[in-house]
Amino acid sequence: MTEHLPETISRLYTDPGEYVDSDHPAVEAFARAAVPSDASARDKARRLYTAVRDGIRYNPYVSMRSPESYRASSVLAAGNGYCVGKAALYAAACRVHGIPARVGFADVRNHLTTEKLRQSMGSDLFTWHGFTDVFVDGAWRKATPTFNDTLCAKLGVKPLDFDGHADALLHPFDGEGRAYMQYVNDHGSYHDVPAKFLMREMAREYANMQGEDLAGRDMEREAAEQ
Repeated sequence: MTEHLPETISRLYTDPGEYVDSDHPAVEAFARAAVPSDASARDKARRLYTAVRDGIRYNPYVSMRSPESYRASSVLAAGNGYCVGKAALYAAACRVHGIPARVGFADVRNHLTTEKLRQSMGSDLFTWHGFTDVFVDGAWRKATPTFNDTLCAKLGVKPLDFDGHADALLHPFDGEGRAYMQYVNDHGSYHDVPAKFLMREMAREYANMQGEDLAGRDMEREAAEQ
């Protein structure tokens, strides 16, 4: 823990990336509209988290073969995205305000996904799940803006809140105390999304989904139906 990052490291995590494209005009406009200009860094991190969590619907049925599924500005334009794309957008929004941010990855075992998604994946292990690290109040804080509030309601869990200080990864339990999410492996954090690598990994890990027609699939509808 340190009060300030070294200057070169701070620039690394505040400069735009190819996928964490914080210099895109739409991303800049989104980030500026989401928070008061005079808010503290901690309050900005909190408000931006909620804006991405609930403003962008979680969609695990995006094409993992398209680089645009990993790009912050494209996810913003689509209004939906899966965990990595939403993490990239949150990191980009923080960078707009000069808050150092990076994208982290871990393997996560999800015990309460929808049955249809589990069948398509062939597993309840989400490999290379994306989250965001933000540097606030002298330390890196982990936050996952993945599940929007309306989806959480259908899954029977409260939305995961981030106060800008305590880590907010994923719900360990659902609303009835059942195991919900478990982090299995931590793959570290990066300045930008390693999209080409992830496209290969997703094709290898979830070969079943590559051949499926995912158009029209909606996790919220599936959650409501089950």
